[in-house]
Amino acid sequence: MPATPQPAISRYPVPRMEELPEDIRARILAVQEKSGFVPNVFLALAHRPEEFRAFFAYHDALMEKESGITKAEREMIVVATSGANNCQYCVVAHGAILRVRAKNPLIADQVAVNYKKADISARQRAMLDFALKVALDARNVADEDFAPLRAQGFTEEDIWDIAAIASFFALSNRMANFVDMRPNDEFYLLGRLPREKSK
Repeated sequence: MPATPQPAISRYPVPRMEELPEDIRARILAVQEKSGFVPNVFLALAHRPEEFRAFFAYHDALMEKESGITKAEREMIVVATSGANNCQYCVVAHGAILRVRAKNPLIADQVAVNYKKADISARQRAMLDFALKVALDARNVADEDFAPLRAQGFTEEDIWDIAAIASFFALSNRMANFVDMRPNDEFYLLGRLPREKSK
C-alpha cells in the first residue's frame, strides 16, 4: 500500500534547504539541532528571504530578551491572542513552547480557549486583558487601560513589550492563516508528558 502523502505546509512554494541563503540555512539547521525538527514556520517564510530575516529579527528582539515579563508569560500572550485570532499554527506551536517554559502540561489549552478561566495569576490575567485589547481592538486602547497593569507591578517598558508581542503576533497570525501554514505534528505532544528521567 503506498504511503499517504504528507499534507502541504503552505499554499506557497517551500524552498529546498540547499536553495536557501547560507545565513537562513544555518539558522534553520540550528533550530533543528536544538528541537529535533524544523518548525514549519521557518520553511514557509523562507519563501521570501528578506522578510524571513526581518520577521525573525523582530521575533527574537521581543521574545528572547530578559525583562519584567518571563519567557513563559510572553508565550502566554502569543497563545491567548493567537486563539482569539483563530490561528491554528501559532496556538499549536506556541502552546507547545508555553507548556515547556511554564513546566505545565495544562496551561496552554486553558489560555488558548479562555484565559479568564485559566489557572493563572491576577497579574497574568491583567497582562492578557491588555494584550487581547491590543490584538483585537487597538484603536480603543486608552490611558485607563494602563492602570490595572501598573497596579500589578508592570513597568512602562513591560507594557510596551506586552503590546508589541500582541501586535507582532497579530501579523504572524494573519500570515500563517493566509498561507495555510500547517503545524508540525511534533508540537501536539511537546510538553504534555513529563520527560523520562535518565537511568
